[in-house]
Amino acid sequence: MIDFATSPEEEAFRASVRGWLAANLPEGWDTPRCPRPRGAAEKVAFARQWQRTLHDGGWAGLAWPKGYGGRDLTPLQHLIFNEEYVRAGAPDMIDVGVGPGLTGPTLIHHGTDWQKKRFLEPILRGDEIWCQGFSEPGAGSDLAALRTRGEIDGDHVVVNGQKVWTSYARFADWCILIVRTNPDVPKHRGLTFLLLDMKTPGITVRPLVEMTGVAWFNEVFFENVRVPRELVVGEVDRGWEISLTTLSHERGTTIPYPRIRHELEGLLTLSRRRSLDAPLAADPVVRQELAQLAIETEVLRIGTYRNVGEIMRTGQPGPGGSMLKLFWSELEQRLMELATRLEGPYAALDEQAPQSFDEGRWQYGALWSRAASIYAGTSEVQRNIMSQRTLGLPRG
Repeated sequence: MIDFATSPEEEAFRASVRGWLAANLPEGWDTPRCPRPRGAAEKVAFARQWQRTLHDGGWAGLAWPKGYGGRDLTPLQHLIFNEEYVRAGAPDMIDVGVGPGLTGPTLIHHGTDWQKKRFLEPILRGDEIWCQGFSEPGAGSDLAALRTRGEIDGDHVVVNGQKVWTSYARFADWCILIVRTNPDVPKHRGLTFLLLDMKTPGITVRPLVEMTGVAWFNEVFFENVRVPRELVVGEVDRGWEISLTTLSHERGTTIPYPRIRHELEGLLTLSRRRSLDAPLAADPVVRQELAQLAIETEVLRIGTYRNVGEIMRTGQPGPGGSMLKLFWSELEQRLMELATRLEGPYAALDEQAPQSFDEGRWQYGALWSRAASIYAGTSEVQRNIMSQRTLGLPRG
């Protein structure tokens, strides 16, 4: 049973989030007086400053334990924060959550005392940006097939190989990196989880320009990169267990519902614009498509609350995160497809064109959404996880 009622304390928390955002967003934010930053470098620089503001206001690391600089808030409070954050149109978070959302929780679970002391506070403050060195050519969905080598050489691990689709790599200070340290055992064994200083000699980063025209992704090449053993998380050859913690947070604690709801509201506004003789939403077929998307968004909301409830009961994200990831990623694609159809020939314009609707928001969103069913585990991977861990079906 899912309880959608919130307590007076939770509503007071919602009011405090809303009030803090209203008081601390840059004056005139998202208006001509204070437009959103443009370009990758400008966005990263702004995000560093904004992360510091969040930290100083007590709004960074909401779910982290207080002993590590967080607020030890419940998953439901985290969801409430995200709802209000998106409602306010607040800036994008730093490094898409790799530092605060993935590295921090992984170190809290598995890091040494020294690693926690060294890295957790700079992550929360935005002093250091992180990237994620997991995917490789031929080892994206099947992460355990990775071939980047890590050879133990005294007090160092020497890394050689390549990673790809590494978001923020050219801006990152540090990287969570998985390498193969033992090639003679089954592929899920013999992996080691490293923390890598991106200024280490032997690293080459090559930006990859996406079809959106933006270069968030990168190729990263490693040639005899020496990583001190003190930067190994957990044990050598036991990195798969560590990576599962990272992936569970990537899929299970991401809260996409508020953003999808915000996109739906924007789509409804778009549909009220006039076509030749009537608003687009007056078309009965369009109305039915909008209603279906609204129903699916409500299903996503219910699923999000259900998953939050499961995390609050068990303390860990489970396979329900895979179901949510599958559902929201494909829902977002359907939403963007309808938006571009409603724009008609204007969908071919980019954000620089004066006739472009919403400054090119829908064109960019449609292109970016194609990646949603690939990153953080493809739709096929999510279906396999659900079939095996939720339904108990045998491996195919």
